[in-house]
This record gives sequence, C-alpha cells and structure tokens, in this order.
Amino acid sequence: MASEEKLMSKKKPAFPVNHFLNDYLVEHGRNIKIPIFYDDLLRFQGSIVVYDKNDEDTLWIRVYYSDFERKEIDLNLKMVYNILHSNGNLDNIQYLSVDAVDYCTFGNSKPFRVKVRNVLNDNYTYFYVKKADASRVYGLELEHILSPYNLNFLVYKDTLIEEHIAGIPGDIFIKEVLPNCSEPEKAQIAKEFVKFNERCMIRLLGDMRSYNYVIVTTHDFDHVVYKIRAIDFDQQCFEGKFKVYYPQFFKENYPMVQLVADKLLENSIEQYKLEERSIVAKRILSSEDRVNQLIFCMKNDTISTDENVELLKKQVYDFTKDITFKKSNNMGEILENALDFVRRNYEDVSMIR
Repeated sequence: MASEEKLMSKKKPAFPVNHFLNDYLVEHGRNIKIPIFYDDLLRFQGSIVVYDKNDEDTLWIRVYYSDFERKEIDLNLKMVYNILHSNGNLDNIQYLSVDAVDYCTFGNSKPFRVKVRNVLNDNYTYFYVKKADASRVYGLELEHILSPYNLNFLVYKDTLIEEHIAGIPGDIFIKEVLPNCSEPEKAQIAKEFVKFNERCMIRLLGDMRSYNYVIVTTHDFDHVVYKIRAIDFDQQCFEGKFKVYYPQFFKENYPMVQLVADKLLENSIEQYKLEERSIVAKRILSSEDRVNQLIFCMKNDTISTDENVELLKKQVYDFTKDITFKKSNNMGEILENALDFVRRNYEDVSMIR
C-alpha cells in the first residue's frame, strides 16, 4: 500500500473554464444564468462549528450573514434551487426555506453546502456552491456520460452549482456499517469495489479516498443492493502517477481491498473488470458525439502540468503497451486514447464472438 503523500501532489491548482468548454456547457444546458455567485457567500459575518451525532467535528462550519444581506442571499439561493431542480419558476419560492449554509475549509474546493426545506412537508435536500474549476467540470460530465448515474449541475461564469449525491460516506461505511454486513453482502460490496476501481482507472478520475465516494444502499425485495458512487471530481486528469487513478492504492481503502482478497477469486475479479470495461465501452458508443465534443474541449485545454502529462503517458503506455499513448501531448489526448483503447478492445472481442 502506497501512502497518499507519495501518490498525490500537495495541492492541485484550479483551472478556469475556457471558451470551448463554456460553449459545450451552453449547448448541453449546463450553463444557465444564476442570481448569486460563490464569492457572494464568502461575505458571512461569523460561524459555528458543525458537529456530527457523536459530537465530533465534521470540518464544516455553519455560517451566518448580516440581517441586511440574509434576505437577499436566502431569496437568491431559493432561486438557484429552482433553476437546478425545475424550470426556475418562482411560484413555489414562498414554500421554500434556506435552513442552513455550511462552509467547508477542508480540501481543494472549499464548498458551501446549502440546505433547502419545503415548509409544507419538511422534506429537504442539499446543493453545493463551488468555484468553477475545469477539472471538476470535466469530471462531473464524464461521470454523467460514462457511469451508471446522471448528474445535475450548473456552471455560470466562475461559479459551479452541484446537486447533492446521497449515500453513506465511504469512510463512515467502512468504520460503522461494513463490520455488521452479512457474508453475502460483503461479497457483493467487494464486487462493487472492483467495478468502481476499474471505472475510475478507465476514465482517469483520481483521489478516490474513502471520503470521496459514497455507498448507496437500495432495498430489493429480499436483500440490500450496494453501489459505490464518486462524489468528488476535483482530480480528473491531473496527476501524473497512474496509481492515483486506482482507489485500491489509497490506505483509506485498505479494508475494501482486504474484502476483495477475502471474498473474490482471481478469475471473478477479472470477470468483474471485464464487465465494467464492457459497460463503459457501450456508454462511449451510445454517447459518441457528446464524448467526442468533451474530449475536443479537453484537448484544447490545460488541466495539468507538462511533467504530469509526460509521467502519465509513459505509465499508461507501460500498462497497455499501446504506442498511441506515447504520442499524447496533453491530458485530453491521454484520455481520448484511453477511452479509444477500451472501446476498441470491446469491439474486437465482440466481433470474435
């Protein structure tokens, strides 16, 4: 197990959304004018620490604003909620309440988490306000296209609005839920971790430490189904070390790796990897135009350093022995070659069959 200090860079810079990516977002309904920006929420007057049910610090602080600003900020956040979840209609504004605005100083994105409640029935949901970073936008869009999950997000100028992804945070699941799972459930979770590991590697989503993904539980008629979803897309195509794109190499995920070793035979692991590569290949083929548009934006963008690009293309070549990776000039071209490699191998195998 490599430590993440050796795997990860100290801090990833934020990259602006260039005009190619902005045009893409406009075309696909991701770029919609919003009435409030990330910087507006930074004008809070004070804060209190948010503790969890065990009275431990969550690393979030609950912020509050002056009476003068609170009214306007509340109204604008309700409008953002409506733009994100419906057509922006203002008819239901009177039934919405902004119950909390929390700020996280931990990690790269320093997001705000907004809790919006319907006062008629007390149902509530969250959304996040972040600084727009091209890496994160590419990561969100690739997740939307290539994973089993659709994502709802908006980008306007320098602000990113993301819907909340519900689930049990991986670190909490490993600590509190996993020990109490049945043996068949543990085998199913091991299978899902193998698939999640493969999916992250294929589309070069890095830094999937346990607190950067959630476990989603669904109750089927006679058992519980477990799925793993990424929730942090900050490290899309940035790092040079290929291992960063494998969740298995982070020490926080060691219990999951151990679970795979305990529960799955080698040929089962290979089968689940093949299944995941095949399903990703099918998604690439079914959304070919959109994938190509997004890759075009990435190829005409700077989302990493020259050193990282050189290191990653060499390490991916060592892994695949595909000479096209050596010819890659940037992260967009490396990802294009990676997705093409997956699609090509899937088609070759399908034709042989």
